[in-house]
Amino acid sequence: MLRWRSAAEVASGRLLDEVPQPYEFDDEYVPRPCVVHPTEVTEFPNWDMPEDLSERVGEWSDELEETTGISYYDAFTTNQSKVGGYPGWTQAPSWPHCVCGERMEHLLTISASESCGRWLPVEERTRPGSGWEVSDTLRDDSHGMDMGDAGGVYVFVCRACPDWPTVHRYDC
Repeated sequence: MLRWRSAAEVASGRLLDEVPQPYEFDDEYVPRPCVVHPTEVTEFPNWDMPEDLSERVGEWSDELEETTGISYYDAFTTNQSKVGGYPGWTQAPSWPHCVCGERMEHLLTISASESCGRWLPVEERTRPGSGWEVSDTLRDDSHGMDMGDAGGVYVFVCRACPDWPTVHRYDC
């Protein structure tokens, strides 16, 4: 369920002492309590590029990886949970269109893992060399939800419509 709330409404509310639990639930489907460390980044598309651009970026990425050890997909795209940016598709892109005809925009991704790739908040990085690696302790601090293999849930919104309808896509 997605609910729209204003910043004023959130700020005026009291903080919860305990994490609310659903009436009935299976532990496997409820996220572990964790901390959010927002980090602003500029992200670029991965699967969503035109074919000719994708081929050029692929060639450049191979060269980049050969010389630096980091590919385009490691440095400029992410599959972690995020607000905005591009969906971290693990399968072919499936952008939804609203009933008004507009392509909906990516609002939110909840990813199966928070400990993959190079995009980690400063608070969660370790630097045993040129790359960032995640310790087992930090891996355990992830939300702990299993969403298939390595996919996620992608939420989309249409801001062209007055009620901002949302839909979601899931891939794994």
